[in-house]
Amino acid sequence: MKSLTAFVCFVVLPGSLGSWEEWWTYDGISGPSFWGLINPQWMLCNKGRRQSPIDIEPSKMLYDPNLRPLSVDKHKVSGVLYNTGQSLVFRPETGPKHSLAVNVSAGPLAYRYQIEEVFLHYGTDNSHGSEHRIQGNAFPAEIQFYGYNAELYANASEARHKSQGLVAIAVMIQIGETPNAELRSLSSLFGQVIYRGQSADLRHVSLHALLPETDHYMTYEGSTTHPGCWETTSWIIYNKPIYITRQELYALRRLVQGDSETPKGALGNNVRALQPLHHRTVRTNIDFTNSVERGCVTMKSDMSYKANSWNIATT
Repeated sequence: MKSLTAFVCFVVLPGSLGSWEEWWTYDGISGPSFWGLINPQWMLCNKGRRQSPIDIEPSKMLYDPNLRPLSVDKHKVSGVLYNTGQSLVFRPETGPKHSLAVNVSAGPLAYRYQIEEVFLHYGTDNSHGSEHRIQGNAFPAEIQFYGYNAELYANASEARHKSQGLVAIAVMIQIGETPNAELRSLSSLFGQVIYRGQSADLRHVSLHALLPETDHYMTYEGSTTHPGCWETTSWIIYNKPIYITRQELYALRRLVQGDSETPKGALGNNVRALQPLHHRTVRTNIDFTNSVERGCVTMKSDMSYKANSWNIATT
């Protein structure tokens, strides 16, 4: 291992292969197992004790009646959809000449957070793709909304190093015949971002409309699932998915890691491995005893709670 570590450190010299942010991958010697080695500032990726993603075990969750519904601004924003070569990322353009920032507050949060990036993780087949899992079961995809604490810090670069600096909202994506309308706005641009470095303008999209219609979620303290794995992230995972069609998934799976001359492999499977929980508590505002009567997903140990067959309420 020492010789391989030395090799990794040798080949990634500043200025030789570009910035750290451009060089890391989800496989090979620049993959997740080596993130903490190729850049000393990312050491938490290998040595951290509060890393993400995790496998959520319903029987071990703690019901917290004090968890409030999450509040997410409903106004629409415009921005740019990027193929970064590692993921598909939407970055809203905010500021005096652009849209108002989308703020997240309440829920388990004590502060107001501003959404900066939206990541799409997915697999090359339907058996996997989400980073978080439910009792070992995965969804075909997961959409993640990252925001920074705009009350305490000036920007995301500062916040990621600070206590309560970041929030990450995760929504699982399931295959269905009635797709999420706002997700379709994103999927209509997939053909414009097939190769690394390509981007497409996305106008007037509601991030709130990309969330499922429920107030129920799970929450825990973790990290970003990309370098540098900052352990300042409060995760909020909704207990219902949104839906995507098979045709949209097919278009998504056409995206590749490289440019048109050297396309490399598929962009899919951009998933970090599950991380140990290390005695962290996963809280939920789903009442275990009354969840069946209310029509939401039950957490009772004698009921089925498999990720690919959630008991979704129809009301």
